Amino acid sequence: MTALHELSAVAQRDLLQRGDVSPTELVAHYLERIDRPADRYGAFTTVQADAALARAALVEASANPAAPLWGMPLADKDLVRRAGVPTGFGSRAFAGFVPDESDPLADDLDAAGAVSVGKTATPEFGLTSSAQSLASPPVRHPLDPSLDPGGSSGGAAVAVAAGLLPFAPGSDGGGSIRIPAAACGLVGIKPSRGRVPEGSGLAMLGGLPVAGAIGRDVADAALLLDGMIAPRGLPARHPLALRAPGDDGPFLAAAMRASGRFQVGVLRDTPWDEGFDVRVSPEAEAALAAAIDALDAMGQGIEELAPAPEPGYPDAFRTLWQVGAASVPLEPAQEGALEPLTRWLRGVGRTRTGPELAAALFELTAFERRTIARFAPFDAVLSPAVALTPRPIGWYDADDGEENFAQQVRYTPFTSFVNVAGLPAVTVPTSRTGAGLPMGVQLIGRPGGEAAILSLATMLQRRLRVAPPAPPA
Repeated sequence: MTALHELSAVAQRDLLQRGDVSPTELVAHYLERIDRPADRYGAFTTVQADAALARAALVEASANPAAPLWGMPLADKDLVRRAGVPTGFGSRAFAGFVPDESDPLADDLDAAGAVSVGKTATPEFGLTSSAQSLASPPVRHPLDPSLDPGGSSGGAAVAVAAGLLPFAPGSDGGGSIRIPAAACGLVGIKPSRGRVPEGSGLAMLGGLPVAGAIGRDVADAALLLDGMIAPRGLPARHPLALRAPGDDGPFLAAAMRASGRFQVGVLRDTPWDEGFDVRVSPEAEAALAAAIDALDAMGQGIEELAPAPEPGYPDAFRTLWQVGAASVPLEPAQEGALEPLTRWLRGVGRTRTGPELAAALFELTAFERRTIARFAPFDAVLSPAVALTPRPIGWYDADDGEENFAQQVRYTPFTSFVNVAGLPAVTVPTSRTGAGLPMGVQLIGRPGGEAAILSLATMLQRRLRVAPPAPPA
Protein backbone atom coordinates (compact mmCIF):
# COMPACT_ATOMS: atom_id res chain seq x y z
CA MET A 1 0.00 0.00 0.00
CA THR A 2 1.32 3.47 -0.91
CA ALA A 3 2.10 5.57 2.16
CA LEU A 4 0.59 9.04 2.38
CA HIS A 5 3.93 10.82 2.05
CA GLU A 6 4.67 8.90 -1.14
CA LEU A 7 1.68 10.52 -2.85
CA SER A 8 1.82 13.91 -4.53
CA ALA A 9 0.50 16.89 -2.61
CA VAL A 10 -2.33 17.15 -5.14
CA ALA A 11 -3.26 13.50 -4.47
CA GLN A 12 -3.19 14.12 -0.72
CA ARG A 13 -5.42 17.15 -1.18
CA ASP A 14 -7.85 14.98 -3.16
CA LEU A 15 -7.93 12.39 -0.35
CA LEU A 16 -8.84 15.14 2.09
CA GLN A 17 -11.53 16.47 -0.23
CA ARG A 18 -13.11 13.03 -0.59
CA GLY A 19 -12.95 12.37 3.14
CA ASP A 20 -10.70 9.32 2.66
CA VAL A 21 -8.27 10.82 5.17
CA SER A 22 -8.84 13.55 7.74
CA PRO A 23 -6.64 16.60 8.41
CA THR A 24 -5.76 15.16 11.82
CA GLU A 25 -4.69 11.85 10.30
CA LEU A 26 -2.57 13.52 7.64
CA VAL A 27 -0.86 15.89 10.06
CA ALA A 28 -0.24 13.06 12.53
CA HIS A 29 1.36 11.01 9.75
CA TYR A 30 3.88 13.74 8.99
CA LEU A 31 4.56 14.48 12.65
CA GLU A 32 5.39 10.82 13.17
CA ARG A 33 7.85 10.94 10.27
CA ILE A 34 9.46 14.13 11.55
CA ASP A 35 9.89 12.55 14.99
CA ARG A 36 11.69 9.54 13.53
CA PRO A 37 15.25 9.41 12.14
CA ALA A 38 13.73 10.60 8.85
CA ASP A 39 14.61 14.11 10.07
CA ARG A 40 18.27 13.32 10.47
CA TYR A 41 18.72 16.00 7.81
CA GLY A 42 18.15 18.97 10.14
CA ALA A 43 15.26 20.33 8.12
CA PHE A 44 13.39 21.80 11.10
CA THR A 45 14.42 24.29 13.76
CA THR A 46 11.14 23.96 15.67
CA VAL A 47 8.38 21.35 15.64
CA GLN A 48 5.10 22.19 17.37
CA ALA A 49 3.41 18.79 17.45
CA ASP A 50 0.69 19.53 20.00
CA ALA A 51 -0.19 22.87 18.45
CA ALA A 52 -0.28 21.30 14.97
CA LEU A 53 -2.66 18.56 16.08
CA ALA A 54 -4.89 21.09 17.81
CA ARG A 55 -4.90 23.23 14.68
CA ALA A 56 -5.69 20.16 12.52
CA ALA A 57 -8.64 19.32 14.75
CA LEU A 58 -9.88 22.92 14.46
CA VAL A 59 -9.58 22.83 10.66
CA GLU A 60 -11.35 19.49 10.57
CA ALA A 61 -14.20 20.82 12.70
CA SER A 62 -14.57 23.86 10.46
CA ALA A 63 -15.59 21.56 7.60
CA ASN A 64 -14.46 24.10 4.99
CA PRO A 65 -12.84 21.95 2.30
CA ALA A 66 -13.35 24.81 -0.16
CA ALA A 67 -10.32 26.52 1.41
CA PRO A 68 -7.49 25.93 -1.12
CA LEU A 69 -5.09 24.27 1.36
CA TRP A 70 -7.67 22.76 3.70
CA GLY A 71 -6.01 20.27 6.05
CA MET A 72 -2.64 20.30 4.29
CA PRO A 73 0.45 20.27 6.55
CA LEU A 74 3.35 22.62 5.90
CA ALA A 75 5.92 24.59 7.91
CA ASP A 76 6.94 28.23 8.02
CA LYS A 77 10.44 29.23 6.99
CA ASP A 78 12.23 30.50 10.08
CA LEU A 79 12.14 34.05 8.71
CA VAL A 80 8.35 34.22 9.13
CA ARG A 81 6.96 35.11 12.53
CA ARG A 82 4.11 33.09 13.97
CA ALA A 83 2.65 34.16 17.30
CA GLY A 84 3.82 31.96 20.16
CA VAL A 85 6.29 29.97 18.05
CA PRO A 86 10.08 30.40 18.54
CA THR A 87 11.44 32.36 15.58
CA GLY A 88 15.21 32.71 15.31
CA PHE A 89 15.67 34.09 11.77
CA GLY A 90 18.53 31.59 11.47
CA SER A 91 20.59 33.66 13.91
CA ARG A 92 22.06 33.16 17.36
CA ALA A 93 21.23 36.82 17.94
CA PHE A 94 17.54 35.88 18.23
CA ALA A 95 17.89 32.74 20.34
CA GLY A 96 14.78 32.35 22.47
CA PHE A 97 12.75 35.00 20.64
CA VAL A 98 9.02 34.23 20.60
CA PRO A 99 6.87 36.78 18.73
CA ASP A 100 3.53 37.99 20.04
CA GLU A 101 2.13 38.56 16.55
CA SER A 102 2.19 36.63 13.29
CA ASP A 103 3.37 37.96 9.95
CA PRO A 104 0.57 38.44 7.40
CA LEU A 105 1.88 35.53 5.29
CA ALA A 106 1.39 33.13 8.22
CA ASP A 107 -2.14 34.47 8.68
CA ASP A 108 -2.85 33.91 4.98
CA LEU A 109 -1.64 30.32 5.14
CA ASP A 110 -4.02 29.78 8.06
CA ALA A 111 -6.85 31.40 6.10
CA ALA A 112 -6.13 28.96 3.26
CA GLY A 113 -6.77 26.08 5.68
CA ALA A 114 -3.17 24.88 6.05
CA VAL A 115 -1.69 23.43 9.24
CA SER A 116 1.79 24.60 10.22
CA VAL A 117 3.82 21.97 12.07
CA GLY A 118 6.78 24.23 12.90
CA LYS A 119 9.71 26.09 11.35
CA THR A 120 12.15 25.06 8.63
CA ALA A 121 15.84 25.91 8.82
CA THR A 122 17.41 28.90 7.11
CA PRO A 123 20.84 30.58 7.25
CA GLU A 124 21.23 33.83 9.17
CA PHE A 125 18.52 36.25 7.96
CA GLY A 126 18.33 34.23 4.71
CA LEU A 127 21.39 36.03 3.37
CA THR A 128 23.22 33.11 1.72
CA SER A 129 22.83 30.37 -0.88
CA SER A 130 23.82 27.84 1.78
CA ALA A 131 21.42 26.22 4.25
CA GLN A 132 23.84 26.33 7.16
CA SER A 133 23.53 28.41 10.32
CA LEU A 134 25.50 28.41 13.55
CA ALA A 135 22.17 28.68 15.36
CA SER A 136 21.07 25.13 14.47
CA PRO A 137 22.48 21.73 13.49
CA PRO A 138 23.73 21.21 9.91
CA VAL A 139 21.08 20.93 7.21
CA ARG A 140 22.01 17.97 5.01
CA HIS A 141 21.22 17.00 1.45
CA PRO A 142 18.68 14.14 1.37
CA LEU A 143 20.79 12.10 -1.09
CA ASP A 144 24.22 12.74 0.42
CA PRO A 145 24.52 14.00 4.01
CA SER A 146 27.97 15.43 3.32
CA LEU A 147 26.45 17.99 0.93
CA ASP A 148 24.75 21.33 1.53
CA PRO A 149 21.22 21.37 0.04
CA GLY A 150 21.49 25.06 -0.81
CA GLY A 151 19.61 28.00 0.61
CA SER A 152 18.24 30.01 1.95
CA SER A 153 15.02 27.94 1.92
CA GLY A 154 17.17 24.84 2.46
CA GLY A 155 15.21 23.39 5.36
CA ALA A 156 11.98 23.69 3.39
CA ALA A 157 13.48 21.89 0.37
CA VAL A 158 14.96 19.10 2.48
CA ALA A 159 11.67 18.60 4.33
CA VAL A 160 9.85 18.12 1.01
CA ALA A 161 12.55 15.92 -0.54
CA ALA A 162 12.69 13.71 2.55
CA GLY A 163 8.93 13.25 2.66
CA LEU A 164 8.52 15.23 5.89
CA LEU A 165 6.11 17.67 4.25
CA PRO A 166 3.99 17.44 1.08
CA PHE A 167 5.16 20.92 0.02
CA ALA A 168 6.63 23.97 1.70
CA PRO A 169 6.50 27.75 1.42
CA GLY A 170 9.74 29.67 1.11
CA SER A 171 11.07 33.11 0.30
CA ASP A 172 13.35 34.12 -2.54
CA GLY A 173 15.41 37.32 -2.55
CA GLY A 174 18.23 36.18 -4.83
CA GLY A 175 17.43 32.54 -5.59
CA SER A 176 16.54 31.22 -2.13
CA ILE A 177 13.70 29.00 -3.35
CA ARG A 178 15.15 28.00 -6.71
CA ILE A 179 18.65 27.10 -5.47
CA PRO A 180 17.68 24.45 -2.86
CA ALA A 181 14.85 23.15 -5.05
CA ALA A 182 17.33 22.57 -7.88
CA ALA A 183 19.92 21.03 -5.56
CA CYS A 184 17.36 18.61 -4.10
CA GLY A 185 15.68 17.61 -7.37
CA LEU A 186 12.45 19.51 -6.65
CA VAL A 187 10.39 22.22 -8.30
CA GLY A 188 10.73 25.74 -6.93
CA ILE A 189 8.54 28.66 -8.01
CA LYS A 190 9.57 32.29 -7.58
CA PRO A 191 6.52 34.33 -8.64
CA SER A 192 6.48 37.80 -10.19
CA ARG A 193 7.03 40.77 -7.94
CA GLY A 194 3.60 41.72 -6.59
CA ARG A 195 1.99 38.33 -7.27
CA VAL A 196 1.68 36.98 -3.69
CA PRO A 197 -0.20 39.66 -1.74
CA GLU A 198 1.59 39.12 1.58
CA GLY A 199 4.94 38.22 0.04
CA SER A 200 5.01 40.67 -2.83
CA GLY A 201 8.46 42.23 -2.42
CA LEU A 202 6.93 45.65 -3.01
CA ALA A 203 7.70 46.89 0.50
CA MET A 204 11.31 45.62 0.50
CA LEU A 205 14.52 47.42 -0.46
CA GLY A 206 14.93 46.94 -4.21
CA GLY A 207 11.79 44.78 -4.34
CA LEU A 208 13.91 41.61 -4.24
CA PRO A 209 12.37 39.04 -1.82
CA VAL A 210 9.06 37.39 -2.67
CA ALA A 211 7.21 34.42 -1.20
CA GLY A 212 6.94 31.25 -3.27
CA ALA A 213 6.56 27.49 -3.18
CA ILE A 214 8.57 24.25 -3.26
CA GLY A 215 7.02 20.93 -4.30
CA ARG A 216 7.97 17.50 -5.56
CA ASP A 217 6.47 18.33 -8.96
CA VAL A 218 5.14 21.39 -10.77
CA ALA A 219 1.50 20.77 -9.86
CA ASP A 220 2.29 20.42 -6.14
CA ALA A 221 4.19 23.69 -6.07
CA ALA A 222 1.44 25.41 -8.08
CA LEU A 223 -1.21 24.17 -5.64
CA LEU A 224 0.63 25.80 -2.74
CA LEU A 225 1.26 28.98 -4.73
CA ASP A 226 -2.46 29.30 -5.48
CA GLY A 227 -3.21 29.08 -1.77
CA MET A 228 -0.65 31.77 -0.99
CA ILE A 229 -2.03 34.11 -3.68
CA ALA A 230 -5.74 33.68 -2.93
CA PRO A 231 -6.17 32.05 0.51
CA ARG A 232 -9.81 33.12 0.67
CA GLY A 233 -10.53 32.35 -2.98
CA LEU A 234 -10.30 34.34 -6.19
CA PRO A 235 -10.17 37.20 -6.88
CA ALA A 236 -7.07 37.65 -4.76
CA ARG A 237 -7.10 40.49 -2.23
CA HIS A 238 -4.10 42.70 -2.95
CA PRO A 239 -3.57 45.11 -0.05
CA LEU A 240 -1.13 47.23 -2.07
CA ALA A 241 -1.92 49.34 -5.12
CA LEU A 242 0.73 47.65 -7.26
CA ARG A 243 0.53 44.02 -8.32
CA ALA A 244 1.86 41.73 -11.01
CA PRO A 245 0.19 41.90 -14.42
CA GLY A 246 -1.88 39.01 -15.71
CA ASP A 247 -4.30 36.71 -13.93
CA ASP A 248 -3.75 35.54 -10.36
CA GLY A 249 -4.36 31.92 -11.29
CA PRO A 250 -5.36 29.31 -10.52
CA PHE A 251 -1.89 28.25 -11.62
CA LEU A 252 -2.53 24.60 -10.79
CA ALA A 253 -4.71 24.50 -13.91
CA ALA A 254 -1.86 25.89 -16.04
CA ALA A 255 0.59 23.38 -14.57
CA MET A 256 -1.72 20.43 -15.23
CA ARG A 257 -2.79 21.63 -18.69
CA ALA A 258 0.82 21.61 -19.94
CA SER A 259 0.05 22.33 -23.57
CA GLY A 260 0.86 24.88 -26.23
CA ARG A 261 3.73 25.98 -28.41
CA PHE A 262 6.12 28.50 -26.90
CA GLN A 263 9.13 30.48 -28.06
CA VAL A 264 12.04 29.81 -25.71
CA GLY A 265 15.27 31.76 -25.49
CA VAL A 266 18.41 30.04 -24.22
CA LEU A 267 20.54 32.11 -21.83
CA ARG A 268 24.19 31.20 -21.23
CA ASP A 269 25.68 34.48 -19.96
CA THR A 270 25.08 36.07 -16.55
CA PRO A 271 25.29 39.68 -15.30
CA TRP A 272 28.03 38.58 -12.90
CA ASP A 273 30.43 37.66 -15.73
CA GLU A 274 32.15 41.07 -15.78
CA GLY A 275 33.09 40.98 -12.10
CA PHE A 276 33.56 37.30 -11.17
CA ASP A 277 35.07 34.14 -12.60
CA VAL A 278 31.80 32.40 -13.47
CA ARG A 279 32.18 28.91 -14.92
CA VAL A 280 29.31 26.57 -15.71
CA SER A 281 30.14 22.97 -14.80
CA PRO A 282 29.72 20.07 -17.26
CA GLU A 283 26.88 18.77 -15.08
CA ALA A 284 24.98 22.06 -15.35
CA GLU A 285 25.64 22.14 -19.10
CA ALA A 286 24.26 18.61 -19.39
CA ALA A 287 21.08 19.62 -17.54
CA LEU A 288 20.62 22.55 -19.92
CA ALA A 289 21.27 20.37 -22.99
CA ALA A 290 18.70 17.81 -21.81
CA ALA A 291 16.08 20.55 -21.53
CA ILE A 292 16.91 22.01 -24.95
CA ASP A 293 16.71 18.60 -26.61
CA ALA A 294 13.39 17.84 -24.92
CA LEU A 295 11.84 21.17 -25.86
CA ASP A 296 13.06 20.82 -29.43
CA ALA A 297 11.62 17.32 -29.67
CA MET A 298 8.26 18.71 -28.49
CA GLY A 299 8.28 21.28 -31.29
CA GLN A 300 8.92 24.34 -29.11
CA GLY A 301 10.77 27.25 -30.69
CA ILE A 302 14.40 27.50 -29.48
CA GLU A 303 16.70 30.48 -29.98
CA GLU A 304 20.04 31.33 -28.39
CA LEU A 305 20.31 34.78 -26.81
CA ALA A 306 23.36 36.85 -27.71
CA PRO A 307 25.48 37.81 -24.68
CA ALA A 308 24.69 41.16 -23.10
CA PRO A 309 27.50 42.33 -20.75
CA GLU A 310 26.34 44.18 -17.63
CA PRO A 311 29.48 45.74 -16.06
CA GLY A 312 27.49 47.79 -13.56
CA TYR A 313 25.45 44.91 -12.16
CA PRO A 314 27.89 43.20 -9.74
CA ASP A 315 28.70 46.25 -7.65
CA ALA A 316 25.13 47.55 -7.71
CA PHE A 317 23.66 44.26 -6.50
CA ARG A 318 26.37 43.82 -3.86
CA THR A 319 25.71 47.36 -2.58
CA LEU A 320 22.00 46.63 -2.27
CA TRP A 321 22.65 43.31 -0.49
CA GLN A 322 25.08 44.95 1.93
CA VAL A 323 22.75 47.83 2.77
CA GLY A 324 19.89 45.36 3.20
CA ALA A 325 21.93 43.36 5.72
CA ALA A 326 22.91 46.56 7.53
CA SER A 327 19.22 47.45 7.78
CA VAL A 328 18.31 44.39 9.89
CA PRO A 329 17.27 45.89 13.25
CA LEU A 330 19.59 44.66 16.00
CA GLU A 331 20.49 45.79 19.50
CA PRO A 332 24.21 46.42 20.14
CA ALA A 333 24.32 43.36 22.42
CA GLN A 334 23.16 41.15 19.52
CA GLU A 335 25.93 42.20 17.14
CA GLY A 336 28.51 39.92 18.75
CA ALA A 337 26.40 36.83 18.01
CA LEU A 338 26.40 37.41 14.26
CA GLU A 339 28.22 35.16 11.79
CA PRO A 340 31.25 36.44 9.83
CA LEU A 341 29.41 36.88 6.52
CA THR A 342 26.64 38.91 8.16
CA ARG A 343 29.17 41.05 10.04
CA TRP A 344 31.04 41.73 6.78
CA LEU A 345 27.86 42.59 4.88
CA ARG A 346 26.63 44.89 7.65
CA GLY A 347 30.04 46.49 8.13
CA VAL A 348 30.41 47.39 4.47
CA GLY A 349 26.73 48.29 4.19
CA ARG A 350 27.10 50.92 6.91
CA THR A 351 29.88 52.62 4.96
CA ARG A 352 27.75 53.00 1.84
CA THR A 353 26.51 56.55 1.41
CA GLY A 354 23.06 57.69 0.36
CA PRO A 355 24.30 58.65 -3.12
CA GLU A 356 25.96 55.22 -3.50
CA LEU A 357 22.71 53.45 -2.61
CA ALA A 358 20.76 55.70 -4.95
CA ALA A 359 23.23 54.99 -7.77
CA ALA A 360 22.89 51.23 -7.16
CA LEU A 361 19.10 51.44 -7.23
CA PHE A 362 19.16 53.48 -10.45
CA GLU A 363 21.53 50.95 -12.05
CA LEU A 364 19.38 47.99 -11.05
CA THR A 365 16.20 49.70 -12.23
CA ALA A 366 17.83 50.31 -15.61
CA PHE A 367 19.00 46.67 -15.62
CA GLU A 368 15.41 45.56 -14.98
CA ARG A 369 14.17 47.51 -18.00
CA ARG A 370 16.97 46.21 -20.23
CA THR A 371 16.36 42.62 -19.14
CA ILE A 372 12.60 42.76 -19.72
CA ALA A 373 13.20 44.24 -23.17
CA ARG A 374 15.87 41.63 -23.95
CA PHE A 375 13.55 38.77 -22.97
CA ALA A 376 10.40 40.27 -24.55
CA PRO A 377 10.48 38.18 -27.78
CA PHE A 378 10.20 34.97 -25.75
CA ASP A 379 7.46 33.27 -23.76
CA ALA A 380 10.20 31.86 -21.53
CA VAL A 381 13.96 32.09 -21.17
CA LEU A 382 15.85 28.91 -20.28
CA SER A 383 19.08 28.83 -18.24
CA PRO A 384 20.91 26.48 -15.91
CA ALA A 385 19.38 26.60 -12.43
CA VAL A 386 22.80 26.68 -10.77
CA ALA A 387 26.31 26.63 -12.23
CA LEU A 388 27.78 23.87 -10.05
CA THR A 389 26.78 20.60 -8.41
CA PRO A 390 25.59 20.79 -4.76
CA ARG A 391 28.43 22.09 -2.60
CA PRO A 392 29.96 20.13 0.30
CA ILE A 393 29.07 21.27 3.80
CA GLY A 394 31.93 23.54 4.83
CA TRP A 395 32.73 24.64 1.26
CA TYR A 396 31.75 28.25 1.93
CA ASP A 397 34.45 30.28 3.66
CA ALA A 398 33.43 30.60 7.31
CA ASP A 399 35.70 33.57 8.13
CA ASP A 400 36.13 35.72 5.03
CA GLY A 401 32.79 37.36 4.18
CA GLU A 402 33.98 38.71 0.84
CA GLU A 403 35.18 35.29 -0.33
CA ASN A 404 31.94 33.72 0.92
CA PHE A 405 29.95 36.17 -1.22
CA ALA A 406 32.13 35.39 -4.25
CA GLN A 407 31.54 31.66 -3.72
CA GLN A 408 27.79 32.26 -3.71
CA VAL A 409 28.07 34.08 -7.03
CA ARG A 410 30.08 31.25 -8.58
CA TYR A 411 27.52 28.66 -7.45
CA THR A 412 24.36 30.62 -8.30
CA PRO A 413 25.03 33.27 -10.99
CA PHE A 414 21.70 32.74 -12.79
CA THR A 415 19.22 33.54 -10.00
CA SER A 416 19.62 36.99 -8.41
CA PHE A 417 19.03 38.98 -11.59
CA VAL A 418 15.54 37.47 -11.89
CA ASN A 419 14.68 39.08 -8.53
CA VAL A 420 16.10 42.39 -9.69
CA ALA A 421 13.92 42.23 -12.82
CA GLY A 422 10.87 41.15 -10.81
CA LEU A 423 10.20 38.26 -13.20
CA PRO A 424 8.65 34.85 -12.43
CA ALA A 425 10.85 31.75 -12.62
CA VAL A 426 10.57 28.05 -11.96
CA THR A 427 13.26 25.39 -11.59
CA VAL A 428 12.71 21.81 -12.71
CA PRO A 429 15.10 18.81 -12.59
CA THR A 430 16.24 17.59 -16.02
CA SER A 431 19.20 15.26 -15.43
CA ARG A 432 21.33 13.48 -12.87
CA THR A 433 25.07 13.47 -12.36
CA GLY A 434 27.19 10.32 -12.44
CA ALA A 435 26.83 10.25 -8.64
CA GLY A 436 23.04 10.37 -8.95
CA LEU A 437 22.62 13.99 -7.84
CA PRO A 438 19.81 15.96 -9.52
CA MET A 439 20.60 18.92 -11.76
CA GLY A 440 18.03 21.23 -13.26
CA VAL A 441 17.17 24.27 -15.30
CA GLN A 442 15.39 27.55 -14.73
CA LEU A 443 12.54 28.86 -16.85
CA ILE A 444 12.10 32.64 -16.60
CA GLY A 445 8.82 34.19 -17.69
CA ARG A 446 7.57 37.55 -18.81
CA PRO A 447 6.15 39.90 -16.14
CA GLY A 448 3.08 38.08 -14.85
CA GLY A 449 3.92 35.08 -17.06
CA GLU A 450 3.66 32.30 -14.47
CA ALA A 451 1.15 30.25 -16.48
CA ALA A 452 3.45 29.81 -19.48
CA ILE A 453 6.53 28.75 -17.52
CA LEU A 454 4.54 26.35 -15.34
CA SER A 455 3.10 24.73 -18.46
CA LEU A 456 6.57 24.38 -19.97
CA ALA A 457 7.99 23.04 -16.72
CA THR A 458 5.36 20.31 -16.61
CA MET A 459 6.11 19.41 -20.24
CA LEU A 460 9.78 18.98 -19.34
CA GLN A 461 8.90 17.02 -16.23
CA ARG A 462 6.68 14.61 -18.14
CA ARG A 463 9.10 14.09 -21.01
CA LEU A 464 12.34 13.72 -19.03
CA ARG A 465 10.85 11.92 -16.01
CA VAL A 466 13.62 12.94 -13.60
CA ALA A 467 11.94 11.91 -10.37
CA PRO A 468 12.59 13.71 -7.08
CA PRO A 469 14.46 11.80 -4.36
CA ALA A 470 12.50 8.88 -2.94
CA PRO A 471 11.52 9.67 0.66
CA PRO A 472 13.25 7.37 3.15
CA ALA A 473 11.16 4.56 4.59
